[in-house]
Amino acid sequence: MTSKAFDVYRDFPFFFQEELDEIIHAHEKVVFQKGDFILKEGKTANEYYIIEKGLARSFVNDFNGNEVTTHFFVENEIIIEVSSLFQRIPTQENIVCITDCECMKIDFETFQELYHKIQNLSEWGRAWMSQELFTYKQRSVEMFTLSATKRYLNLLEQKPQVVQFAPLKQIASYLGITDTSLSRIRKEIVSHPKKN
Repeated sequence: MTSKAFDVYRDFPFFFQEELDEIIHAHEKVVFQKGDFILKEGKTANEYYIIEKGLARSFVNDFNGNEVTTHFFVENEIIIEVSSLFQRIPTQENIVCITDCECMKIDFETFQELYHKIQNLSEWGRAWMSQELFTYKQRSVEMFTLSATKRYLNLLEQKPQVVQFAPLKQIASYLGITDTSLSRIRKEIVSHPKKN
């Protein structure tokens, strides 16, 4: 399969072609509709996905029952709830499709078999996890060190699909601000683009 989604594996320089072929062949295509849940709070994740087309998000419900967006998944990214999948515990997060989504899925058991069989897959897993930890750490630091405007501009630059398709309320909760504040920021950026 030549899908760009598999670049998450192809970009790792140490795979042999036959290893890549076996890993890619282990995935199956699945299609979700806008609003479909990929994973629901209280369930245990049994697979992960690579998103080929579309946009999804993860969210938790806070102590007041409000949805707080924790992550946006864009094309060619892995949709995963790591703790639930690998520790075999129920998730606290929900993962839902913002748009129709086409994904490549691999189930936990198949991944585990390949992980133990293909040494380079375990190396890829470590490298991928390190990068994800770095990204999450950077985001948590930026929540305190960057202004809301700068955080929004970063999101606009890194994941423009989010700003294009996700509702204002979801983006605001991801940025840790109110939708009113986000509306104001967006108006300021439009009226003073050079200033930002």
